[in-house]
Amino acid sequence: MDSLGYDVLPRGRHHLTREQVVASQRERLLQGVIDAVAEKGYARVAVADVIKRARVSRETFYEHFADKQACFLAAYDMAAGLMTAAVAEAAGTDGPALERFDRAVAGYLKALAADPARARTFLLEIYAAGPDAAVRRFEVQRAFVELVDGLLRDDGRWAALPDPAFATRMLVGGIASLVSAKIAVGEHASLPALRAPIMAHTNLLLNAAR
Repeated sequence: MDSLGYDVLPRGRHHLTREQVVASQRERLLQGVIDAVAEKGYARVAVADVIKRARVSRETFYEHFADKQACFLAAYDMAAGLMTAAVAEAAGTDGPALERFDRAVAGYLKALAADPARARTFLLEIYAAGPDAAVRRFEVQRAFVELVDGLLRDDGRWAALPDPAFATRMLVGGIASLVSAKIAVGEHASLPALRAPIMAHTNLLLNAAR
């Protein structure tokens, strides 16, 4: 592991397959673009910043990605997939709907607080990467809406709301706004504290449906 924290392939002869070498290079490039964008902002990052952190050549970069944006979007897709899976795992499949949603919220906030670079890159800097990136962001948020809607509709009170789908979109959008505001001012460590007010608001919505 080098001084930047990435696993670097051994020099000289080694026993890694070509597939393992390529996978390692790609992983380091994805992490490299995450860290570079978190530090400098998307607009100020160049390919040189990414390859410096990933410890690969410029030629290697272009073997994997057409340009900076392609690398960034690949990193975003990877991070979004991992986050969605982590939230679903945290929610679990047992217990009342509200308990599962509570676990999902806690898992989401904890994961973002533990990785400030990734949180800033994909909740704030994503909008600087152009229209394609904005579309990806909205697609990911839609996936979260579907996940949360699936959780909360198991509670009959949520299903009884005048428009449960709209209520879910408002709830997820509100959470995203609260989280983004914390990240924008560097208050990542305080993200888990949002769990209590989020759950209090959700309970109010549920009780309003009675």
